[in-house]
Amino acid sequence: MSTPSKPLSIPAMAALVLSLGAITVIVASGLGYRLGWWHFTVGLQASEWAAYGAGLALVLSLVGLAESRPGAARRGWAAAVIGLLLALAPVSLAVQWEYTSRSYPAINDISTDTLDAPVFWDMPTPTDYPGAASAALQRAAYPDLVPLRLPLPPAKTFALALAVVKDKGWTVVASVPEEGRIEATASSLLYGFTDEVAIRVKPADGGVLVAVRSRSRLGKIDRGVNAKRIRAFLQTLKAQAA
Repeated sequence: MSTPSKPLSIPAMAALVLSLGAITVIVASGLGYRLGWWHFTVGLQASEWAAYGAGLALVLSLVGLAESRPGAARRGWAAAVIGLLLALAPVSLAVQWEYTSRSYPAINDISTDTLDAPVFWDMPTPTDYPGAASAALQRAAYPDLVPLRLPLPPAKTFALALAVVKDKGWTVVASVPEEGRIEATASSLLYGFTDEVAIRVKPADGGVLVAVRSRSRLGKIDRGVNAKRIRAFLQTLKAQAA
């Protein structure tokens, strides 16, 4: 006589469905914005609700693990584990988003030279650096962001800077060696949000001084992304120059 099969753990299955749904919604929200189906605020709101769903899936997966543990009356342990692992991604993304929103200043235009910031001449909106208030917030949050001094000729430094821009996968908008000016754009992974980067190479004390400015086209805060981009660029350029 065959042994009757154990019933499935409903929380375990619900966790799996919810976590899969959350990931699908987040991916679709970014894809839909890229394709012009909806405004980015709609996509972000959908992602927020997806994160709530992933949080619920996380709780349900723990309940499902308890119900379907070895020797328990229900089955579905594998579904609960998969649901738990899948839910961690959206939940971690939401936690990081909230943390960076609270940890970084509400600015989205960062420059290593706040007194004479590089200008965006070839971008859709060639506006000036925001000003003293933004500079004060920037200096408090990112005191390490200053122009990079290198003991190299301007032409060689410009070529190195342009090579770093291309290696990072940024889109070159303008490259003017005689002005020591490079303008480029970088895009975020999911939504493809565009950030603008301006690089200025000018002679200084027998070498060069490299100033970088990075700003976001959308939103009023950047969650530290622009400062991170500038820091990574200067570190790579310094290493290449060495």
